[in-house]
Amino acid sequence: MLIWGRSLPFFVNRGRTVSRLLKSREPSVRWKARVRVLGEEPDSRPIRELREQIRVSPRTRALLATRRRPGRRAPVGIYHKWLGTHWALAQLADVGYPSGDESLEPLARQALDLWLQPAYFREFDASTEEEATRRHDAVPRLAGRYRRCASQQGNALFYCTTLGLAPDACDQLAERLMHWQWPDGGWNCDRNPNADTSSFGETLTPMLGLFAYGTARRKTVAIQAARRASEVFLRRRLYKRVSDGHVIHWEFAELHYPLYWHYDVLGALKVLGPMAQLDDPRCDDGLNLLESKELPGGGWRADRRYYDLPGERPRRGTDRVRWGRLGRNTMNEWVTADALSVLRAAGRLSPGE
Repeated sequence: MLIWGRSLPFFVNRGRTVSRLLKSREPSVRWKARVRVLGEEPDSRPIRELREQIRVSPRTRALLATRRRPGRRAPVGIYHKWLGTHWALAQLADVGYPSGDESLEPLARQALDLWLQPAYFREFDASTEEEATRRHDAVPRLAGRYRRCASQQGNALFYCTTLGLAPDACDQLAERLMHWQWPDGGWNCDRNPNADTSSFGETLTPMLGLFAYGTARRKTVAIQAARRASEVFLRRRLYKRVSDGHVIHWEFAELHYPLYWHYDVLGALKVLGPMAQLDDPRCDDGLNLLESKELPGGGWRADRRYYDLPGERPRRGTDRVRWGRLGRNTMNEWVTADALSVLRAAGRLSPGE
């Protein structure tokens, strides 16, 4: 396939890249390649068997190392970055862990006790940032907008829906998210009364969660809320300012895995694909940027990572596992699998690749 966007054109054999993913030692990478890139039936027997491999994989065991044992406290907090239960469940939902595992239900309930505590069902009006910050027992509303870190409830809605956990709580999470949604379609926790534009970081996972929930439960109102949220990104061509077309933040134009609560172009495209919105011309800049980052030898690299590993000097949150390789010309399997799935959904991956 001929790719343009650099000083010289070059040929990339994406079929060879897919083959590399299919030979990965990681069952989750193989699952992403087979289901999201090649389009295999997700409920077929071979894919169900592959997901069972994911269930017992070393990566899954590491992610669930925070599991609370009877009579013992969990070693870290639910939201501890990135070791807490909240983040482990979010990653399991993204890497193909099989749905309906009742052993995860206690973990989900622990997280939901946090994200559905009574304070999130109370609210108060405030006129200043100081006044809004003073109280912690309710959600503040300034200038008619709820100031809430909705990425937390959005992520919880995504993993509970995807993993088939706590369906009653999913209804409550979706209701809260739609109740807090801003007029422009997104969410923001900025307590400055003058803040009137939704945050990319606080909007991406609520959009993801609401669409997953709406699709799984046939809740049209949730799907509509997710589509309203998509306008926050589409209006800005996924990473550019409306006012002058400049990049909003340099990190938005780089590729990462996992994103956790952060934002980049690939993360947005990955959510907009299942929403069937990649044919919107406002996605073209993001899709072109993604293709321009394809390595000459095939695949995509992870430009940076949002996590540290045990033993490293902590600068960010610490994860128990390494999510692929880093390097200027080194393909990262996780980023590559997601990039190819986006291109397939956008019609930019030919059937033979």
